[in-house]
Amino acid sequence: MAKKVLAVDIDGTITLNGFGKIHLQALEKLRNLKNDGHHVIFVTGRSSIEAYFLSIFGGLTLLGVGENGGCITHGEIMTHKMIGDKNECQNAFSYLKKSLDEPIKEKPVFPRLTEVVLDRTFDIKNAQAILDEEGFNVGLFDSGYAYHINSRGVDKGSGLIKALEMLNADLEDTIALGDSETDVPMFRTVKNNIAVNNSIPELKEIAKIVTTKNSGEGLLEGLSMISDQFL
Repeated sequence: MAKKVLAVDIDGTITLNGFGKIHLQALEKLRNLKNDGHHVIFVTGRSSIEAYFLSIFGGLTLLGVGENGGCITHGEIMTHKMIGDKNECQNAFSYLKKSLDEPIKEKPVFPRLTEVVLDRTFDIKNAQAILDEEGFNVGLFDSGYAYHINSRGVDKGSGLIKALEMLNADLEDTIALGDSETDVPMFRTVKNNIAVNNSIPELKEIAKIVTTKNSGEGLLEGLSMISDQFL
């Protein structure tokens, strides 16, 4: 059986029913799969550096797709492959600050290389319509944790494809796991996918498997469900 690539979201997927704290049993399971010869990579809205560091400490593949596909950090010597353009995202943010009546401000996060991260304090659909009308080549996305301004065409699906090229891996041998709106492009790209139970309805609708448990427990459940067929 061909070795697989597991593309795993972080917050809400490998955490303890929320953000920040890693579900250690889920991480151990992923490490065991890496030791069996599979690639395990994080594909996240967090920075690619955070994903890369978690891979180091977790004993996983030294590659992290961050900023919703905008940046990939990889290698024994940390190297960044930037796909998005932060300047156009910053320009869009500046325009929104002048155009919206609602409060809009950057969220204090680990520094980003290709995107702008905002507090969830405004109508995201209205903001996207304003940017589209003015011709900004960016998209606004809701990770459930924050709003993200990314270059148009940059998402977890396109970022994952770049990562697979770097790993010389096949899309058909990839399994995606996630929970939020930002995981939708990745699930549309990868046909073998698992949505944990706390996922948004749109993700559950397109998922091949939906678990009965949340977050890290759901990840363990999902991997157990597919182990005989895929792993």
